[in-house]
Amino acid sequence: MITSVLRNIFTTNLSVKKNERVLVFTDRPAPDELLEGSTAGLRTRLSCIAFLAAEIGKTTAKEVVCVESESVRAHGVEPPAALWEKAYGNRAVASLRKARLFSKILSKKVSDREIRTAEDIIRNHRPDAVNAVIALSYFSTSHTRFRDMLTRICGARYASMPLFDVDMLEGPMNVDWKILAARTKRIARAIAGAETIEIATPNGTSISFSVKGRKAGIDTGLLNRPGAFGNLPAGEVYIAPVEGTANGRLVLEWSPVRELRSPVTLIVKNGLVEEVLGKEEFALQLEKKISERFENRNIAEFGIGTNNRAKRADNILESEKILGTIHIALGDNSSFGGMVRTPFHQDFVFFQPTVLMTSKHKKRTAIMKQGRFAEGLL
Repeated sequence: MITSVLRNIFTTNLSVKKNERVLVFTDRPAPDELLEGSTAGLRTRLSCIAFLAAEIGKTTAKEVVCVESESVRAHGVEPPAALWEKAYGNRAVASLRKARLFSKILSKKVSDREIRTAEDIIRNHRPDAVNAVIALSYFSTSHTRFRDMLTRICGARYASMPLFDVDMLEGPMNVDWKILAARTKRIARAIAGAETIEIATPNGTSISFSVKGRKAGIDTGLLNRPGAFGNLPAGEVYIAPVEGTANGRLVLEWSPVRELRSPVTLIVKNGLVEEVLGKEEFALQLEKKISERFENRNIAEFGIGTNNRAKRADNILESEKILGTIHIALGDNSSFGGMVRTPFHQDFVFFQPTVLMTSKHKKRTAIMKQGRFAEGLL
């Protein structure tokens, strides 16, 4: 089962061809990084899965390179230079350095004009870039310029698999991808006409925001077109709320990797987390992180889970895909239609949500009621 599902990542999910080059990468904890609970074991397994996947993939591709680099310590942080060189080629990175853009990109302190210059450099060196990426790092690279320019400019297919664990191979990865894709597309179409979204859950979460002018993205697991990007395991519809419009409260019962001993409440005003309330140690950790940069407080993403094989609540990679859940993220949303750039992106999952949308014609429709989809969506 493990071998066949890992091979399917190359053959089914990414449709890797015999003449293509694939980059597989993972990360190792920094020497002074504190590992919470079972995290140490997960990270060891993650590294093993990466090297096993690379070996299996060598039968399907012209070249498969596996790289292990030091942890970047948070989701949404740009990966280190060595990984850029493996993905884009040495010449592209050297040109970015010469233009004095590379360090600015890594720190996410780059202007729109500088980004356009960097994109031109990457475009000129596009033939040197890899054709596909399997990102098995613990910390997510989904919301980075590294991923964005690889897919959007170089046309690489990109499977983002942060926090991946071996039991997912028999759970949410062992799914009918065509049925999952069809379901995800139906739900995306249902929210396409929304201008505002309202969410309420039994635990006290209540929040609303505008999505006017924003387009919903889909994560189906079928990453076979040039520039395709998504998570594996897959299964979500996601959209960037309009900055400054979110108001309400988020009651967290789960961190990204464990159930909290007591709830943590985030007070949201004008699109930003204004207060973090709770006695849980995680509340202090989160407050510290969002205090590092003003942009980290941004309500960045609203997503809906669509994978019927996803069950695990203590791993955000899987829990945000659970059919009938929603998730909301803080931080960066610049890679999927938002305006905020910051080296931080963190999702939180919410169960049994009621989701109401209001269209431009002021029609109010229930997409979900206590975790159950409206008739016809499944």
